Amino acid sequence: MMTAPLLCVAGPTAAGKSAAVLAIAERWPIEVINVDSATIYRHMDVGTAKPSRDERAQVPQHLLDIRDPIESYSAAQFFDDAHRLADEIAARGRTPILAGGTMMYFKALREGLSDLPQADPAVRAELDARAARLGWPAMHAELAERDPETAARLAPNDSQRVQRALEICIIAGQPMSALLAAHRPVASSRTFVTLSLEPSDRLALHARIAQRFDAMLDHGLVDEVRALHARDDLHTGLPSIRCVGYRQIWGYLDGEVDMATAREQAIAATRQLAKRQLTWLRALPERIAIDCLAADAVAQVIDTIAPWMPPRAA
Repeated sequence: MMTAPLLCVAGPTAAGKSAAVLAIAERWPIEVINVDSATIYRHMDVGTAKPSRDERAQVPQHLLDIRDPIESYSAAQFFDDAHRLADEIAARGRTPILAGGTMMYFKALREGLSDLPQADPAVRAELDARAARLGWPAMHAELAERDPETAARLAPNDSQRVQRALEICIIAGQPMSALLAAHRPVASSRTFVTLSLEPSDRLALHARIAQRFDAMLDHGLVDEVRALHARDDLHTGLPSIRCVGYRQIWGYLDGEVDMATAREQAIAATRQLAKRQLTWLRALPERIAIDCLAADAVAQVIDTIAPWMPPRAA
């Protein structure tokens, strides 16, 4: 097992994490472990801002395209994969860099995993069917009755987490909060150095988010979602289709909304995601925050990470 700190480049969506990682790769021999619950899926490239072929040629990338959209991937699987990959990369004499914005995965890495029930497809299907009739705010209200502590920290439309919390209540017969309190996860024995790319002006980040989503539309996002929509086995109950941008374009293809509305919904959902990401990051007192809007943000990343990187060859 490697003993060096695990270096993490985190931040909200559209903060410039990819550019920072590529700049690091120009200076040191690194490999990237992607901390992203969307780029794991094959056939979902445009809407996940997946690294391009050229970017992958510049630096080895891991945990991309490892699942079909019909398949699941858990924080527990990420925990195992990330630790294994970090050791393998270090054994090759290179430095692993964990980069991404899925805070649930970062949390699993840092804090360990609790002993919670495995997912049950039948229970999830039943919850999805009820949510289709009643809406996720109503499901959140049910969760508030079953597990008020968990419900209090979840947004009413956070369908994936509301579903998981209700699933645990049903399978275990106990609230998730009670199970977490009774079975504290074992923290990772590793230490972490987290560089957090954060905006000094949230409105400027919002503008970036809108520009990036419009660029995705220009680069074929609707056609990408249309190809997924044409499959008989995919639906909005799957984590893949719930990804920001995909769910909203899916609604457009279903005739639920027009394109202008789908665009606004996707941008709004991305802003909400960024807000949640920043809330989690700012709760880490030991993080090293860098203004992602600064003209020299990438240079600051390089200077900040240098003490933990190997000496460069003369």
